[in-house]
Amino acid sequence: MSDLFAPEGGWKVRILDLSGASDDKLVEEVAGFPTLMQANAFARAYVRDSVDRCRAPGMSSRAVLDAWFAFGEDAEITDNPQGAWRSATELAEFGERPGSEEDRDWRALDPRLEEDEDDED
Repeated sequence: MSDLFAPEGGWKVRILDLSGASDDKLVEEVAGFPTLMQANAFARAYVRDSVDRCRAPGMSSRAVLDAWFAFGEDAEITDNPQGAWRSATELAEFGERPGSEEDRDWRALDPRLEEDEDDED
């Protein structure tokens, strides 16, 4: 599949709880991304934010990732399309350095915000 052939309702990003609080780890699915590129950007920013929320001053990059694997949240594009972003490709970098506000701003990419704004009109 490609952006030209998004599933009905758009691409979905699955948020997974790594703490093991539930058997399937599923926290929620965020639907409505019109392109795979937008779903990828959301998933990347979401994971980046989750890693940075697990970071404390003075932690080594390994300790940051250990904390993320114990308490963080991962994100994946449903249906595993070709070109989907995967957290494993960037986790080492995320652990090494904190992200900027822009790197972490998954809320600005969340398609549910558009729905909320439409409801207010």
